[in-house]
Amino acid sequence: MTNHSVTVNIDGISFQLKEPHPFEWLRKLGRVFCVFDQQDSGNLSFGIEWQGRKKFVKYAGAPTVAYTGTPQEAVHRLKQALPLYEALNHPHLIRLEEHFEVHNGYAAVFDWFDGECLHSHWSFPPPQKYTHPDSPFFRFRQLPVEERLRSLDCIFSFHAHVETSGYVAVDFYDGSILYDFKNNVTKICDIDFYQKKPFINTMGRLWGSSRFMSPEEFELGADIDARTNVFNMGAIAFGLLGGERDRSYSKWEAGEKLYETALRAVRPDRNERYASVAEFYAAWNAVANCNL
Repeated sequence: MTNHSVTVNIDGISFQLKEPHPFEWLRKLGRVFCVFDQQDSGNLSFGIEWQGRKKFVKYAGAPTVAYTGTPQEAVHRLKQALPLYEALNHPHLIRLEEHFEVHNGYAAVFDWFDGECLHSHWSFPPPQKYTHPDSPFFRFRQLPVEERLRSLDCIFSFHAHVETSGYVAVDFYDGSILYDFKNNVTKICDIDFYQKKPFINTMGRLWGSSRFMSPEEFELGADIDARTNVFNMGAIAFGLLGGERDRSYSKWEAGEKLYETALRAVRPDRNERYASVAEFYAAWNAVANCNL
């Protein structure tokens, strides 16, 4: 948080901004019951309830405390991202309901999903994320392997859909995974940086968490493609079933055959990986039922 911030209060919920900002437009959507104000994306997000129905509202245009860019840049990025939710609509992706211009910014309204983010860095920064009994990630890792495999199946299924739709995943990590512990349901959120194929790395280090990124995501001019996403899926498997960056078998919880499948997915030499998410997913499914 910056040294210079102001406290804003809406419906009894307080949050921080760099300077005051108007939110009268929120009132027509309902009552605010929670606010997420610590993201570094430049977006401010609200939980809103109207006549017993909850919605999730993502808003760009306010001067958020953790964002280093301008509100105008955040608005532009949000507008660019929203067509992705329409193009990649899927049962395991949070559903975009509507989006619209407001006087000082842009808002997107999603169905509310009662899940918890597996990388809630504002509440449980590392190392608490891995050890605190209230951390969503820690609690997820205590679930039976079978339940975590079902969650991974949702993730792999969605990314096979991304692939066949002509896109590549960028910046997918455990912070993009929501898990409803009560109903054992997994949803994916925050696909704002996914790209239409073909996509070339023009940045050097791409957006994302280095815990899940392939070598080519650090390489200027590299192709970011299906094999890149295979690495990403394998790395996520090690995050949810193994030792994350420590990919030794001793840290793995789901049997040797799935371990070998995940290990091939994260090979540094891209040509040694599965050629596509679909191929990886098929290989995974072929041994998933006999993994223990």
